[in-house]
Amino acid sequence: MNKKLMKILKIIAISCIVILVLLGIYILYVTNFRKAEKVFFDSINSFVVTDKGYIAVGSNNNNNENFEKPKITRYNKNREKKWVTFFNKGFNGAFFDIAKDGDYYVAVGSFEANEEEHTDSIRTALLAKYDTDGKLVFSRDFQILGNSKFTKIEVVEDGYIVVGQSIFENMTLGFSEEGGGIIIKYDKEGNIVWQSNYGGSKSGLFNDFVIVDDIIYVVGKDAARVGIVVTYDMDGNRLLQRDYEVTDTIGFTGIVEKDGYLYVVGGTKLSEEDDDFDTDALIVKYDKDLNVVTKNTHSVNNIDRFNQIIVDGNGHLVVIGQTATLDKERTTKIRNEFNYSGILAKYRDDLVEIFSLVSESTYDDYFTHVIELKDNYLISGYSRQGSSFYSRFVTYSKSGKLLDVK
Repeated sequence: MNKKLMKILKIIAISCIVILVLLGIYILYVTNFRKAEKVFFDSINSFVVTDKGYIAVGSNNNNNENFEKPKITRYNKNREKKWVTFFNKGFNGAFFDIAKDGDYYVAVGSFEANEEEHTDSIRTALLAKYDTDGKLVFSRDFQILGNSKFTKIEVVEDGYIVVGQSIFENMTLGFSEEGGGIIIKYDKEGNIVWQSNYGGSKSGLFNDFVIVDDIIYVVGKDAARVGIVVTYDMDGNRLLQRDYEVTDTIGFTGIVEKDGYLYVVGGTKLSEEDDDFDTDALIVKYDKDLNVVTKNTHSVNNIDRFNQIIVDGNGHLVVIGQTATLDKERTTKIRNEFNYSGILAKYRDDLVEIFSLVSESTYDDYFTHVIELKDNYLISGYSRQGSSFYSRFVTYSKSGKLLDVK
């Protein structure tokens, strides 16, 4: 064997050894050090008041597999945790809303039901019923087109009305008349009574609804930046639908009724660019025929939107949302990073602003749900501390003064 060939073989052997060493170092890092970098995550997405305190739903990833699990939690009146129950089927998931039904609680959300969904990062819609001790009574899965979730639930006399979506996952081509925004009525045992849908099979979404005089008013989105308001009767027959252009990519996310008018919130796009920069928070007043009466926008930073709206005891419209600024230090060429804060705002019914404020936090703040409680506003959500996220409750006075954080 000549010297030149021996030299080439020697170089190849050394290169292989270097690759094996680097691979061994990577494996050692993955198995021994990655867990140390785990980001703890605990959220509250919605809650209801009980005679003993609060029942809240959200998600938490503090388990051996590091999966984000749907959770239901009972808090006492001091907002101290008394018990937590996790929905441990499947892989990652979360509960987005909860409703009280007598001695039971019904939560809705989504989860990765099997290995294929986990690999493809898609989810199945989920409805779960619990007793007062957090014991699971039953759960129901719902799937049509591959990526599904439930976002909102209301209890009616003979069952549950839920809304959400079932759409094709990102790389799936095609069109279906069965998907998009989904509305379903279940009976109290979790059987489907009727279901209906509206919106695009790639992006249709129902986010919230309100029932007024046996008409269901649903809000969400159709195409990427087209908000929708759709009405149904109590048998699931679609009556009216109206588009609103343009919204942000989430569409309309909250609706209430007051004195014969509907008030809808979300976000609106200010430019025609594809990214989500320059969005304003949006509130729109509709009549019962879904005609726009008036609207207003709210701007704080680069990205603003309203997520939920309620009517308080004084007849004012109370809104929570998010505002975000671009973090130039953390932003890279391939990923934009933002700093988030919660928004609390109050409006008259003619959409004149009474006050608005931004949450006082050094780190990211997310407001998820608001109620009026003892002449104050109680808000749930979660906040970043360091690299982890922790659930919390925030109380404001009706004048917007921060009272406590727990």
